[in-house]
Amino acid sequence: MSDPHILGNPPIPLILRRSARAKRISLRISQLDGRVTLTMPKRLAEREAMDFARSKESWIRKHLEARGEDVVVGEGTELPLGGRMYRVSAGVGKRVQITPDGIFVPGPTERIGKRLCAHLKELARDRLAGASDDYAARLGRSYARLSLRDTRSRWGSCTSDGGLMYSWRLIMAPPEVLDYVAAHEVAHLVQMNHSSAFWAEVTRIYGDYAAPRSWLRSHGSTLHRYKF
Repeated sequence: MSDPHILGNPPIPLILRRSARAKRISLRISQLDGRVTLTMPKRLAEREAMDFARSKESWIRKHLEARGEDVVVGEGTELPLGGRMYRVSAGVGKRVQITPDGIFVPGPTERIGKRLCAHLKELARDRLAGASDDYAARLGRSYARLSLRDTRSRWGSCTSDGGLMYSWRLIMAPPEVLDYVAAHEVAHLVQMNHSSAFWAEVTRIYGDYAAPRSWLRSHGSTLHRYKF
């Protein structure tokens, strides 16, 4: 079956996936990019899987609507930064400027998204390095290196040799959320697990992490809607 989709306004494209392990048909909607994946047992007819998907059309549309559409960043975009919404506008001069009145990006209009993305990565590196240094000092440990990525499955990680990795999109989240993720990963320098001892270290160097952890679970996926 080519280009499988559910008819309607708008049509819903589907990704069909056969799995030898699947015992039944299942649907999954990615909160990161809105892709709808239809997984089916290996020998099941595609017709049956599509009939199942069509029967769940209202459920799919409800969840896609709740997720919201992707936002292509450019002039006029409303963008979160540090948990606050800013309007992106064309700027003058040589550097991106962030003021209470908005974010001003100089240069060609068609390059606003790319230039702002590079600036946000610089801000993220500075903030995450500062937070990591602070929490590592509280922990009495040091980390080996720090890198940024645009990860889809996790907000940060810590390797066994002390390498820290973070999603640069954390700069768009409230400051306490970025700080919590930094404390979480730094705590792995002494506890490479999620045991009670690990969470005790997070609490010791950060404090009560319940609120920022809950924010990430509830709102973290929305940060991936912004396309630069």
